Amino acid sequence: MSNPDLNLLIAFDVLLDECSVTRAAERLHLSPPAMSRALARIRELVDDPILVRSGRHLVPTPRALELRNSVKAAVEMAQQVFTPKQLTDPALLQRVFHIRTNDFSFGEIARQLVVQLSKQAPHSSLCIVPEGVVDDHALAEGRIDLYITSKREFSPDTKQQKLFDTSFVGIACANHPLFAQAITAERFASYGHISVSRRGRSRGPVDQQLQTLGLKRHVAVISPSLFSALFYLPGSDLILPTMPRNMLMTVERLGLPLRTFELPVEVNPIEIMQVWHPRFDNDPAHQWFRRLVKTVCLSHVEKNS
Repeated sequence: MSNPDLNLLIAFDVLLDECSVTRAAERLHLSPPAMSRALARIRELVDDPILVRSGRHLVPTPRALELRNSVKAAVEMAQQVFTPKQLTDPALLQRVFHIRTNDFSFGEIARQLVVQLSKQAPHSSLCIVPEGVVDDHALAEGRIDLYITSKREFSPDTKQQKLFDTSFVGIACANHPLFAQAITAERFASYGHISVSRRGRSRGPVDQQLQTLGLKRHVAVISPSLFSALFYLPGSDLILPTMPRNMLMTVERLGLPLRTFELPVEVNPIEIMQVWHPRFDNDPAHQWFRRLVKTVCLSHVEKNS
């Protein structure tokens, strides 16, 4: 039996259920002659009559009865392969979800996500994977479940979903001299700035806007992390010009002597996305986790709107 016809397993299973070629043919939407040919082929492969006549009925042979459970189990297993799997209860899920992100786009939301994950899937865990200086192939290689970041170009085969938009405010020490007068672009540019960039970049949208006004700023510190940048502000004349509004609740919880202000130059909002590899698209646990991330983000945006 070098090339078995797996359709015969289904025919075998139905024949043993019905003990009738005619009824088995009706269930499988075949003609009685086609069902008879299938039975003949099964008899040949198993080397047993399988069904024999007893009066006006067919009855299974001892060999058929011996094989019945194995045949049914094989058919059920085959059906499961082609039946979408459902996540019946997240509370029973045991999985570590790996998210690559940064505190710039996801800090406060990550805290809320941990709370919800512990409530809904207490046996699962969240692993935050930091962004590197160079983007690698972590999604394609399956090392992370989600990449949560600002909108950018990804490989065409990746899946993406928008989570929310966020705009920016400036932030500085509460007694910063900037607050002594009206905050103009000129005064804004006259103080040292902090740039947040994991790649060590000092220029960005703020520089472009200042340039249109004939102004230039001095970036005094380049920080790879938003949170570390916040701790440079107290007691200094530094300014952090790109504080995401969605992170302001987190800043308040830190209790640092800081104060926010509206930027005197226009900086466009950014879109925060969740990105995943197609291999996870139909995975029930991954689908549930993506919905949870989206729900937490929507709740966070509503609280901060």
